[in-house]
Amino acid sequence: MWKKSEEETPKETPQPYQAASSSRPSRDLATIGPSIKIKGDLSGDEDLLIQGHVNGEIRLPKNKVTIGASGRVQADVYGKNIQVEGQVKGNLYGEVDVIVRASGRVQGNIVGPRVTLENGANFKGSIDMEPSSKDAKPQAAAIKTPAVPAKPDNKPAPKQAELNPATSRG
Repeated sequence: MWKKSEEETPKETPQPYQAASSSRPSRDLATIGPSIKIKGDLSGDEDLLIQGHVNGEIRLPKNKVTIGASGRVQADVYGKNIQVEGQVKGNLYGEVDVIVRASGRVQGNIVGPRVTLENGANFKGSIDMEPSSKDAKPQAAAIKTPAVPAKPDNKPAPKQAELNPATSRG
């Protein structure tokens, strides 16, 4: 019965394209694809997904670093958040957290205030959840000296200080 005139109907004005916030991460994400191999150090200021091979050092201390299921990394990794789904041979330094997923394999030390190893994850190394300083780097190469076995005459083993070659006499 009632018809609106064309003047009364609101006209849609075209809006510039805006991606939905739920479909796009709040930060930029760089990806190293599965066929990419990198030898050298990586640094930057954006989140990183590694699906390829990286040998060197990865320094993204303010960003998330994800080693994807096909990712193979031989490097020390520094990131705000580190997530491992692939393989890493090297130390992981997480500012906030380090997560090793069930499919992840890590050979190296993990340093971070919060560490998660999912059921099924493969990990060989040590975990330090209380680094002495914010940028503390653990001494991954330091090897604990094994206890010196007792002498055949059942005397107790000498103290570590006595093992100095300059002062001990064989």
